[in-house]
Amino acid sequence: MSASPSVSYSITVRLEAPSYGNAVSGITRAVEDAGGVVTGLDVSGSGRDRLRVDVTIAASSEEHSRAITEELSKIEGVEVGKVSDRTFLMHLGGKIEMSSKVALRNRDELSMAYTPGVARVSLALAENPGDARRLTIKRNTVAVVTDGSAVLGLGNIGPIAALPVMEGKAALFKQFAGVDAWPLCLDTQDTEEIIKVVKAIAPGFAGINLEDISAPRCFEIERRLRQELDIPVFHDDQHGTAIVVLAALTNALKVVGKKLQDVRIVGSGAGAAGTAILKLLIAAGATDITVADYHGVVHAGRDDTHGDGDLRWVAEHTNPGNLTGTLKEALAGADVFIGVSAPRILTGDDIATMAPGAIVFALANPEPEVDPDDALAHAAVVATGRSDYPNQINNVLAFPGVFRGLIDAQSNNVTPEVLVAAARAIASTVNDVDLNPSYIVPSVFHKDLAKTVAEAVVAAVKGEPAQ
Repeated sequence: MSASPSVSYSITVRLEAPSYGNAVSGITRAVEDAGGVVTGLDVSGSGRDRLRVDVTIAASSEEHSRAITEELSKIEGVEVGKVSDRTFLMHLGGKIEMSSKVALRNRDELSMAYTPGVARVSLALAENPGDARRLTIKRNTVAVVTDGSAVLGLGNIGPIAALPVMEGKAALFKQFAGVDAWPLCLDTQDTEEIIKVVKAIAPGFAGINLEDISAPRCFEIERRLRQELDIPVFHDDQHGTAIVVLAALTNALKVVGKKLQDVRIVGSGAGAAGTAILKLLIAAGATDITVADYHGVVHAGRDDTHGDGDLRWVAEHTNPGNLTGTLKEALAGADVFIGVSAPRILTGDDIATMAPGAIVFALANPEPEVDPDDALAHAAVVATGRSDYPNQINNVLAFPGVFRGLIDAQSNNVTPEVLVAAARAIASTVNDVDLNPSYIVPSVFHKDLAKTVAEAVVAAVKGEPAQ
């Protein structure tokens, strides 16, 4: 699968070119011949003989960007000046900031916002800590906590390298749900120390979003924090992914005319996301799921399922047919494939062995388990984690609305009922008229998405029936 030009590798090149002849068209042609796409061309300066031209170009990689720039430098009469990487420009100085909600224009306002007036509020909270949700930022603030051990598809790159990702997460919280989130990148990967730190900072937050913490430590960290804190703890890599997968599968099954309780599902990956997806599908009514990892199909007879608590749980709650062998063998005749594992482990021929009306969710990023185009030759519905194909399984569909709802409901816990309600709310935003094989999940910019999810979460927390 060759990479297409993308805004992720967008550059702006400043050029000096002759003001006569076909110099500008030659610039465009050179970019296109090099495989790039011109997305903007602005004349930023002009003289009698020369033009200053800023050309914005989408490339497919950093190497491709450099190759395009090299081709531009070969055009007769054209001089290449500054080359700006637009992604890095967006991140200069960080992407989020703190701003005051109150004016501090005179001594009276300062005296109420800070000393001496603030002491009255502090004393009131010392007497009644429960009022913190009413009188402080705790009512609307989430900590986005990572140790940098499993960042995107980049692996264990550490807390500093994780910071831009966590900043982006905080920006999405604010943009889509009005939640004030702040990144906390911890310089430790010790399970007990992470738990201790999060417990120590918890008083200032209404919720904890664990992010990009590797398995199996993430299971224990989340489990313990849920037991020991009085605010909701949500591991987005597990439960955000699971919510969106269930939402997408709900609508994909509508497209092919099948029901969750009747289909045979095969999963690839028994890590954090894979296990969370499995548990949520079972909670929603799935009855026939088989999971494979890099050792093959997970079954009770495997020696490694006896000592590992999480893998043992998978073995005990899946594979009703007692299958053994490989992923490819298990896939034959299956209705649904859900991959959260490794790139290029399947081919189109493997998908062809699935049942008619097959559904394929190949979610490994940036390279899916199977080439989406090859899968589409045999499957009825295909989804990926990529933004350059339809049906992107993107956690931003879930976590802003989920936390908005948890905060509004003043919830202390994240239950399976909450997760299922969020998934069904996401699915419901795609109406039957618009539903088709290439549109099973809404756009992240759908105006009612976060509100719909939040309302469903509030109802689930209160034990009310879904609307």
